Amino acid sequence: MKNTVYIYTRDLKRIFTNWAMIIIVLTLMILPSFYAWFNIKASWDPYGRTEGIAIAVTSEDEGSTIRGQHVNVGKDIIATLKKNKTLGWTFVSKEKADHGVKHGDYYASIVIPKGFSQKLGTVLQDRLEKPVIIYKVNEKINAVAPKITSKGASSLTQQISEKFVKTANGAIFSVFNELGITLQRDLPTIQQVEQRIFELENRLPEIKKVINEANDTTQKAGAIVSKAQAALPEVERLTADGAQMTQQLNTFLTKSDEVLKTAEPTINETLQRVQQRALGVQELKNQLMEKDIAPAEVSAAAEQLKVQLTKQIADTGEILTLLTDLNALSQQKVLSPVINDVKNVNGLLQQQLSDVNDLQQQTKNGDAPDSSVLDRFSSRTDQAVSKLNTLTNSYSSTIVPAVEQAIKEAKDKTASANSLLEEANKSMPDVSNVLSKTASGILLGQQELAKITKDFPRIEQNVHNIADKIRKFQRKENIEDIINLLKNDVQKESDFFAKPVLLKEERLYPIPNYGSAMSPFYTTLCLWVGALLLVSILSVEVADEERFKSYEVYLGRLLTFLSIALVQAFIVTLGDLFLINTYVVDKVPFIFLGLLCSFVFMTIVYTLVAIFGNAGKAMAIVLLVLQLSAAGGTFPIQVVPAFFQALNPFLPFTYAISMMREVVGGMLADIVRKDVTVLLCIWLGVLLVGIFLHKPLSKTSAKLTKKARESKLIH
Repeated sequence: MKNTVYIYTRDLKRIFTNWAMIIIVLTLMILPSFYAWFNIKASWDPYGRTEGIAIAVTSEDEGSTIRGQHVNVGKDIIATLKKNKTLGWTFVSKEKADHGVKHGDYYASIVIPKGFSQKLGTVLQDRLEKPVIIYKVNEKINAVAPKITSKGASSLTQQISEKFVKTANGAIFSVFNELGITLQRDLPTIQQVEQRIFELENRLPEIKKVINEANDTTQKAGAIVSKAQAALPEVERLTADGAQMTQQLNTFLTKSDEVLKTAEPTINETLQRVQQRALGVQELKNQLMEKDIAPAEVSAAAEQLKVQLTKQIADTGEILTLLTDLNALSQQKVLSPVINDVKNVNGLLQQQLSDVNDLQQQTKNGDAPDSSVLDRFSSRTDQAVSKLNTLTNSYSSTIVPAVEQAIKEAKDKTASANSLLEEANKSMPDVSNVLSKTASGILLGQQELAKITKDFPRIEQNVHNIADKIRKFQRKENIEDIINLLKNDVQKESDFFAKPVLLKEERLYPIPNYGSAMSPFYTTLCLWVGALLLVSILSVEVADEERFKSYEVYLGRLLTFLSIALVQAFIVTLGDLFLINTYVVDKVPFIFLGLLCSFVFMTIVYTLVAIFGNAGKAMAIVLLVLQLSAAGGTFPIQVVPAFFQALNPFLPFTYAISMMREVVGGMLADIVRKDVTVLLCIWLGVLLVGIFLHKPLSKTSAKLTKKARESKLIH
């Protein structure tokens, strides 16, 4: 050990007493830092400066006339993009766009073709035709730029779709709302028509009696007929108004049938979304059921469960409201079984939420969760998943037919009411004719009264038929239920169907910029590069090493290299923090872990070169190349080929980058302990190899090096 310290102190003395060596060592200490700083700063915020990525935009849309109104969607898109600064939108002709993309002037081009607006308008026609936006990209210019431009094109089509859906739904729901308001306003008129029909039916015996007595008492008959004639215009007006209103109602329900064709997939999507969230809840439930789970982990899982369950309760509540409104229109209440199933699911979700609150309360003070609450929550979770699977699987075969039947019944009822009132309206001329003939009969005598008596049975039957149909309609349906369904908030429903799902993002360990996120990789990489520079410039051999034992030479010169490497790490970590202002949550651990990385890397590289000479340098470079691909420093390890995934657990970079990421984003002690332990084990293994195998292996490599030097091509 004494000779080891002697070699180390002698190296330090030789460095500090030679001004040229001081300059070289200082350069070697500082130079690797620039590698990290330049790369971190260059990648600081690449996605925040995308306005320089040129995308050519061309609109050939000629516009279209939809329901008497001229629209040009292409022109509107151009106007919107001119206000959008996220990408370098450039508005040129199609020919210039094609030429520019091919020659690299633009990374991509977007062309809105002729007939774009016209194809959008086919939604109001029998034959639908989806419009197309043509997107061209030159992928040879840059590997990343096509991903950014593709995101811009996708975002553009999504915005167009959302705006179109919102506008179309707004128009449809506006019609619903207007009809609902109109029906409510004219409801007294409809009710008066019903009342007058019933009143007329009740007076038919009296009219018949008057006709029969008219032959004997023309004066009495004249008074009664005059009274009936005075009331008849009002009855005719009310009957005509009622027929017109029911016709409008029937037209509305026909239109609503078209809307439901769009609403049915939305209900299905909502059910599937609830089902997916239920599966996520089931996965979190499985975590909670694990043995020896820490109270803190239970509390964290419970917080996630509360978020998911709250969303599921809201979604099932929306479905329940819509199905309940539709079921009110059905005489047979065909949607009742489905409503009960959704209510059961909603109830289970609320019970689950209550269980989660109990669990969170129990673990609030660090206590273990009650097993009975866990078992109850587990059972309810499995029940909810099972019921949701049943609902989703039976959607097409059960729910959709039930919804369509409810609407069909409403349409049939409205058609019946319309037919009833039309018949009443048609019968009014007959009634008028009867009264006119009655009045004429009073004047003309028994001959005319006989004709009226003959026609009266047919008229009497018509009135009875109309009254019976009105009573039948009232027993099956309440028109106020239809009005309540129609009168909705147009803006809210339009917004809901345009974007039924909102994304709530929760960032656990937010890092404000891309450069800081990449600092663990570039800092780790620069420390390995620094070790390579040291073994490339400084010698691992001791001039008079025959005086010392092999392990004394190895350890003595290793201390010299480690001292310089630690200074390298100290400079780069301080520079990351205070020179380029890299975002780091745990700054002091960041510095110490950087020192540890340099300590381990220098030992590995030094040992390779000390044992194998120049071949060891090549090995260190090969190991660097492998670590660049297999350590998960840039791309997630899951996306690289299987060979690199298999290599990943055995590389020092894997654990160095992992623990540096922890202190940058927010340290989890257990992860850092694991990474530090693995690195120290690697270091100890390499150190033992260097101590015990330095002498036998270096002799073998020395022969190879000596023979290679005879070529006069290497030093």
